Amino acid sequence: MKSGQMANKILLTYIVADILFVAMGAVEIGFAVIVNNVRDEVPSTGEEAARNLLYQRFPLSAGLVNAIFVFATFALSIPAIIIPTRGWLKVSGVMVSFCSLFTMIVGVYLWVLTLKTKADMSEQWNVQTSDVQDLLQTNFACCGYFNSTSPAFVTDDTCPSPAAAALMRGCAAPLTSFANIFIDDIFTALFGMVGIDVVLILATACLLKDRKEQERFRHIDEKAGFRSF
Repeated sequence: MKSGQMANKILLTYIVADILFVAMGAVEIGFAVIVNNVRDEVPSTGEEAARNLLYQRFPLSAGLVNAIFVFATFALSIPAIIIPTRGWLKVSGVMVSFCSLFTMIVGVYLWVLTLKTKADMSEQWNVQTSDVQDLLQTNFACCGYFNSTSPAFVTDDTCPSPAAAALMRGCAAPLTSFANIFIDDIFTALFGMVGIDVVLILATACLLKDRKEQERFRHIDEKAGFRSF
């Protein structure tokens, strides 16, 4: 009786981890679709402009592919739950491991972006319209990118003249700080998803071991029944 209860707990743990796994896949695909739709919109505030610049550097295609793998893996896990054998479960476990590695790679990619944010955003700043630069200067209270002359600031209420602009900081520091905090939150969430993947991998291993034990006892019972016959 205790063995049966333990088996049920292991299966229940696996099912809960599997549901969390596919929920994270839904979050990932939802995020990728939403970001893909808004990243090229005309911003109305400096924060929106900065956010869109960051979104344009995100590996959204990789995120969509990873989410598709997550859903495919979840689909494979359904027969693994229903059929009390180990074949489907092993395939599902391999797929979960692949998804975990994929998610970690995307997270590491975003982390690497934070190491070169200042240089990357400098290139993006140079190709923005004066309206976008105006929004950024106003929101982050700065003039120009590195300073008011490199590149030259856009004349607006924050930077009304060269003399006033020279007294203001460049936008590189506040933009970089904003970008790093924003990206940190994203890749931390991705590493959290990897944590859920690891829980599912451990639950898969436990369920595989339990089913192997059940198969062994079943074979023993079959042999015993044959001999008694």
